[in-house]
Amino acid sequence: MSTTDYLPPDEMSLDAAGDVLGGYLDVNERGETQLDRTFYDTFDGLLYSAGLSVVHERGRLALVDRVAGVERASAPMSPPTAPLLAMSLERCALRDELLPIVDVRALLPLVHVHSHIRAIDVLDGERKIVVRLTLEQPTVVASSATHVPLRPRVRLAAVRGYDEELDAVRDALQGELGWKAADQPLVDEAVRAAGGIPGGIPSKIDVPLSPDQRADAAAATVLGRLLEVIEANVEGTIADIDSEFLHDFRVSVRRSRSVQRELKGVFPVEELARMRIEFRWLQQITGDSRDLDVYVLEFEAMREIVPASMRTDLDPLLTVLRNRRLIARGEMVRALRSERAAAVRRDWAVLLDQLVQLPTDDRPAATTPIGELAGERIRKVYSRMVKMGSAIDGSSPPEDYHELRKKGKELRYLLELFGAPLYPGEVVKPMIKALKALQDVLGRHQDREVQVAMLRSLRDEVSALPGGPAALMAMGVLVDRLLVDEQAARDEFAARFAVFASKSERQTVRDTFA
Repeated sequence: MSTTDYLPPDEMSLDAAGDVLGGYLDVNERGETQLDRTFYDTFDGLLYSAGLSVVHERGRLALVDRVAGVERASAPMSPPTAPLLAMSLERCALRDELLPIVDVRALLPLVHVHSHIRAIDVLDGERKIVVRLTLEQPTVVASSATHVPLRPRVRLAAVRGYDEELDAVRDALQGELGWKAADQPLVDEAVRAAGGIPGGIPSKIDVPLSPDQRADAAAATVLGRLLEVIEANVEGTIADIDSEFLHDFRVSVRRSRSVQRELKGVFPVEELARMRIEFRWLQQITGDSRDLDVYVLEFEAMREIVPASMRTDLDPLLTVLRNRRLIARGEMVRALRSERAAAVRRDWAVLLDQLVQLPTDDRPAATTPIGELAGERIRKVYSRMVKMGSAIDGSSPPEDYHELRKKGKELRYLLELFGAPLYPGEVVKPMIKALKALQDVLGRHQDREVQVAMLRSLRDEVSALPGGPAALMAMGVLVDRLLVDEQAARDEFAARFAVFASKSERQTVRDTFA
């Protein structure tokens, strides 16, 4: 079934629209109803990006096409009273459809819409139903005292086998009655009327830059967008709505620190030194909480590593991890609510706003074209990675892999923030792909090393709990298997690094970023 929304001429009421249709088409009124709907999406608009929306209506939660309104899956449910995680749903088609899209992100209410609806059938000469019309007067319910009426709209729905009749009704609405196809889905119009942003606040940084733009101006623009993401995610991190708020906060802080290091010549020396200390502090105060988020989120995958007979023996370990997470979160929340945390963001915003107007005496790269400066830094960081990676062999200590991974993050941020908007995509995209493949191996190696150290450090706490001895045995097996996978990552490193540091890739970097 295909559907299309149309808007009557301005100022036409729902009743007047119904009268017009009734006077022009052979129709049969099926009755009037009231309908309440609440639309949902993730904070960063993952459903919006996929062309979908989640709506609760008539005791059901449904995943629907945002434009056509076609339902893909649904489940009976009371209105959610808290952020809803797809993984918390009972196994059903709705859960299966949602999980690949939203993963660990919570579904949050976007807007509540109350509608007065008139259902109308369009009939042919034989009094058969050929098209179904739904006339709707939607109103955004922002609060018990605030209601914002939206434009009336009519939705056309085809009846199987009557596509020509649907086209005729559509042509009549547009050509003869002056109605227009809706310029946006109802959910988007309602979100805007409620003061929201359709699509949420994505964490992706996509800032257009010009190669001849001053480096300080380009840096301020990119860093300003990163600061927006940091600010947008503070409250969600504190409220623990879902783990991605903290993740996006930390990634934006880490990216900002990378730009501070790699483009340090565009900043005043003293101010930059102070801000680097403060941003390092932001990274530190959120580190333990994020690590424990990951341990808890990935715990079921960790269970799968040990034999099935031992998997439930790991429950005491999960208890310890959850307790530690609560403690770490409390410490992080206190720090994020502090005046110091607010001052960091406030002072950084002021510096970025004033950066281009500041004297350039101690900012030697301030007026350098960003294309030139970014190219130089990408080339040098890449060359440094090639040198570091070439020195790694099977006997190299874990620290060497870790340092290469950190340098790889520097390069990736340079490529994503500055390389992508300034250099040819046919060079930058494959380079990022090869770097990601290398980073995956390095990350796996680092994760396994850290996980092994974490498990060993928790033995005393776990052993003191009921079931502790069995948990320790399962943890021992888990450590052994993590060590095997750490070695496997080492074994894969050479092949991944060879692609990243190949002779042709080195030449491409020299030619592109010269």
